[in-house]
Amino acid sequence: MSLSLRNSTIAAVLTIGLTGTAGAEELVVGSFGGSFADNVKACHVAAFEKATGATVALKLGNSSQFAAAVRATGGKPDMDIVYIDNSLAAQLNGEGLADKIDRTKLKSAPDVIASAWGKNDSYVVAMVSATALVYNPKLVKAPPSSWLDLADPAYAGKYAIGDITGTSGLHYLLAVNKAKGGTLDNTDPGFEAIKPIAKGSAVLYTQADQLLALFEREEIAVAPWYPDRAGVAMDKGLSLAVAYPKEGAVGILPAVVIPKGTAKADLALKFLDQILSAEGQGCFSEKAYIGAVNTKVKLSDKVAKIVPNGESLEKAWFIDPELIAKNSANWTRRWQREVAR
Repeated sequence: MSLSLRNSTIAAVLTIGLTGTAGAEELVVGSFGGSFADNVKACHVAAFEKATGATVALKLGNSSQFAAAVRATGGKPDMDIVYIDNSLAAQLNGEGLADKIDRTKLKSAPDVIASAWGKNDSYVVAMVSATALVYNPKLVKAPPSSWLDLADPAYAGKYAIGDITGTSGLHYLLAVNKAKGGTLDNTDPGFEAIKPIAKGSAVLYTQADQLLALFEREEIAVAPWYPDRAGVAMDKGLSLAVAYPKEGAVGILPAVVIPKGTAKADLALKFLDQILSAEGQGCFSEKAYIGAVNTKVKLSDKVAKIVPNGESLEKAWFIDPELIAKNSANWTRRWQREVAR
């Protein structure tokens, strides 16, 4: 069931209620949409509801929308636990809007890699992914090999890039900037290079699964996108392949944060325990083509070929979330002035 939020900053966030027993305690979970939400239901929600008797309502959106929603509710959150990019989780912590995660209440905590825990345990990384280049091998003779390939006339009118409000859009901008010799302190090269690319993009997408229809109709042949989304679409028969740019993919560390002020912190921790458990992690990795942070999970060969793994993982650029948190507002304002249409 979808609910329209009145606050304009979070109007794009959709609510999906999962039917449960009348009177059962309800946990509100912020989740990315599309296949990600489907896998959250299959791997995290189902086991949690069975174990606790509680029900889950998913609110769908992207990381920027969730951060805006947590800020807008000012310590009285309408979500109890949220999947969010680690850079925005770090931002919320800096603003005093993230609750400290009590590891002693998590059975799975000892099995989670140490680097997954955010500053002061304000969040925990739940999986490992990346922004790479996804293409249709039927339409692209030679796989793209660089972030700068989208500027090639051969792709004119046949690509799409993300808006900066989404993780892939920000990552693409920063990857192009780095390839052009820029730094996180000097993004001029990236903005100059991306202006004509954005102008020629079929759409500046804000939700990851917006690309599915464009790929299905063969309106685009290539896009900076996520290997996990591509893997799920490939399983459904879509002609796609993943290319890791020679400069390196941009690593993604989707995290989980418990907004400060929730009245259901204990229930949220139980849900987090399911997310981090070997069962929950293994299920999500296999269904969503995404890396795990629980050391007891072993990836199948099928998944290992698509997710950042081996050389592609070694070359991946994992940007300091604190630096992104520090600069993202300025980058977004500049994007709106110079790039957005």
